[in-house]
Amino acid sequence: MSSKEFDVNGTDYKIVITDQIVGHVNNLKNLYNSTYEDPESFEDVSAEISNTINEIAATVEPEVEDSDLDGLIQEVIKAVDSKAEEIEKELEGKETPKKKSKSKK
Repeated sequence: MSSKEFDVNGTDYKIVITDQIVGHVNNLKNLYNSTYEDPESFEDVSAEISNTINEIAATVEPEVEDSDLDGLIQEVIKAVDSKAEEIEKELEGKETPKKKSKSKK
C-alpha cells in the first residue's frame, strides 16, 4: 500500500493505493477498452463504469467534487500505472539468472 497525493483543479486529494483500488482501476481500464473496441457496447457497460468510478472516488479524501471527478480518475489511473511499473522494475532487479549445477556420474 502506498499513499498518493495530487492536485485536481486546485484541490489537493489523497488516496491510499490498495489492492482493491488497483483492481478497480484495472477493471475500469478493461471497461474503457471494451467500449473503445465496440462503441455500441457503451450502453451495456456505462452503469458498471459509473459504479467503478464511484467506488474509486469514495476512497479519496476529501470528498470529490463532481467537476473534479474526471481529472481525479485520470490521476488515480496514472498513480496505479506508475506503482505497477515501479513494482515490475523492482521484480526485474531481483531476478538473477541461476546457474544449473552439473551433477557428476
